[in-house]
Amino acid sequence: MTSYLDRLNLRPFEKRLVVGVGAVLFLVLNAWFVVPHFSDLNQARDRRVQALEKLKTWQIEMDQKVKYDAGINKFRQEGLEVPPEDQQNQFARAIQDQQVRSGVGIQQFGRVTTQSNQFFLELTQPISVQSGEEQLVDFLYRLGSGNSLIRVRDLTLRPDAPRQQLSGTVKLVASYQKNPPKKATPATSPAAAKTKITTSTAKRP
Repeated sequence: MTSYLDRLNLRPFEKRLVVGVGAVLFLVLNAWFVVPHFSDLNQARDRRVQALEKLKTWQIEMDQKVKYDAGINKFRQEGLEVPPEDQQNQFARAIQDQQVRSGVGIQQFGRVTTQSNQFFLELTQPISVQSGEEQLVDFLYRLGSGNSLIRVRDLTLRPDAPRQQLSGTVKLVASYQKNPPKKATPATSPAAAKTKITTSTAKRP
């Protein structure tokens, strides 16, 4: 650089000034473009560690696939498949049967709503009840016991006017497995249908 400055015919002070300005410019460019990226390596290492942890978590869940499949098959074998045309009737019958057994008074049945996802169809039935505490607890317990498809989603209770019984609303939900699509029966090929079986009889001498 000294030879380059010599060719510019600069005075010693001017040379020092040019070198100083160049050094300052170099420091400014480094501070502007290089210094902010000093932490990039550590950030990349942190992202790598997080990615490995996430991959480990996903792998653990993937290893549980056999367990999940076994649980789904268990639900299927417990009679959870109900024909679509019988689902709402079965839902209503189950509620009325437990009402009779528990002695709960159902004042009103609300409108049944339906929601579905990839595997299950949900029926929601709001009801208005009035009964004693023991009868209501027995009613709710019976609905959710065993292999029952029914569970309580919302429950709102208050004492009635004489304060002798409880009255309120209960939102019951029943989940039914969607029926798997029926496999189409393979059609018989025309060539196979026209195939004739011939038998030959040996002639006696």
